[in-house]
Amino acid sequence: MNPLEIIVLVGVLVLLGSWLGPRVRVPAPLLQLALGLLAGFVPMVREIHLPSEAVLVLFLPALLFWESLTTSLREIRRDLRGILILSTLLVVASAFGVAGIGVALGLGWSAALILGAALAPTDATAVGAMARSLPHRNMTILRAESLINDGTALVVYSIAVGAAVSHLAYTGWQITGLVALAYLGGGAMGLLTGWVGTLLLRRLTDPVVNNTALVVVPFVAFLAAELIHASGVIAVVIAGLMLSQTGPRASTPQSRQQTFAFWSLTTSILNGALFVLIGIEAQSAVRAVPTPEIPALLALTVLAWIAIVVIRFVFQMITVSLIRLLDRRPSQRTRRMSHRARVVSAIAGFRGAISLAVALAVPATLSGRAEIIFVATGVVILTLVVQGLLLPPVVRWAGFAPDSSLEDELATAQRTATAEAARDIPELAAQLHVANLVRDRILGEYAEHLDIIDRSRQPGDQAAAAAREEEYTTLRLAVLERKRDVMIRLRDEGTINDTTLRTMQTRLDREALRLSQPEILE
Repeated sequence: MNPLEIIVLVGVLVLLGSWLGPRVRVPAPLLQLALGLLAGFVPMVREIHLPSEAVLVLFLPALLFWESLTTSLREIRRDLRGILILSTLLVVASAFGVAGIGVALGLGWSAALILGAALAPTDATAVGAMARSLPHRNMTILRAESLINDGTALVVYSIAVGAAVSHLAYTGWQITGLVALAYLGGGAMGLLTGWVGTLLLRRLTDPVVNNTALVVVPFVAFLAAELIHASGVIAVVIAGLMLSQTGPRASTPQSRQQTFAFWSLTTSILNGALFVLIGIEAQSAVRAVPTPEIPALLALTVLAWIAIVVIRFVFQMITVSLIRLLDRRPSQRTRRMSHRARVVSAIAGFRGAISLAVALAVPATLSGRAEIIFVATGVVILTLVVQGLLLPPVVRWAGFAPDSSLEDELATAQRTATAEAARDIPELAAQLHVANLVRDRILGEYAEHLDIIDRSRQPGDQAAAAAREEEYTTLRLAVLERKRDVMIRLRDEGTINDTTLRTMQTRLDREALRLSQPEILE
């Protein structure tokens, strides 16, 4: 197939999966994966392959950057110890656990360790797409772990490939140096890129130019880290987390609106394309191995999948028990989770494109490459399909307490910001030489807004306040639609031209979005 045909095919499958998902109550990524698997039966489609370079240098920086840009740094700091343990020691334990099973079933040690490195990290994009039903804190920990653990897995992978292809013998100090370079070098490049990006964004007031610079940032961070042989993944994540803190002061309101719209659409398309391509790649993985080997490889696939789930659960139970034994501070006690939460975390540890990219990056000269790709693809599919279907009932079984922390913070922020802004209106009006009539009008609007907020927080008036707010929104939206109809009629009659219509429609759309767009909590 030529490139245009591939783009159209993948785009149609992404669109179909996204459209069908809500209608059949199945996560869109699962449908996109299934559609990719079905498309792989078409002989022409079998020519499509997912280059590992495309995942590592195109998909991964963009997806990880947006995930880190929308992850709470405050909550990462709160659970940093657990996140670091999961993203380092658990990755090593998972890699060697899977490698042991691979060796027991006939793989060479080097190929088995490469397979373990590929399957060890959870995938941030898969987690973000599949684990939305988790409570906020659990989701944040899982996302943060998935953002960081790729760096550890890639170090294990590079050591395994170096030992297999170049017959390098690494000492303990060399391995420590590689890990330190990956994390410290990647972190330094991420901080440097984030700092330069912040300075640049503060000087670019045009929304299009501002967002163009923001698009370039993750790729610059990744390249800078790769040039010093550090972790590009860590650099992208650190740059994203830094800009999540400096961005609110470094850009304009219009730039931020454009940023969210652009990145939401782009990452949604990239995510969908990855799931479709993983499904298509599964067909190639099956055809690349001799038929007599398939039963044994299927057994290895199932055992490796079970192993990563079991290792994840057991590792968490052991480390949590040790932490509780050693750290008995009251603050530590308040952060404790139930054992059922560990089961949920084990089920929510999805593998995705990074695992497949690592497997595809194995040198063609290495013995066992086809087997590694086959097993890695199979495990990715099992985690997405089986664990994806199991996660909702397991979350219900876990019985998490209702988490209203975000809603409470939002209400507090609205009340505090509105009250302090209202208090400063007279001073601001005097500085700007605003007429008293205008000042009093704005004061009245803010006083009414504060009254609505206060009543909505009182249990007795909450329902009534919500009903009035809904009626207000409904009527305002209906009036806007009537105005829109009038504008279109004037265009059709020739009274105004299309440019005037687009200008007015943009104004009406902004007001409609302000009224109807749901609050962004994450």
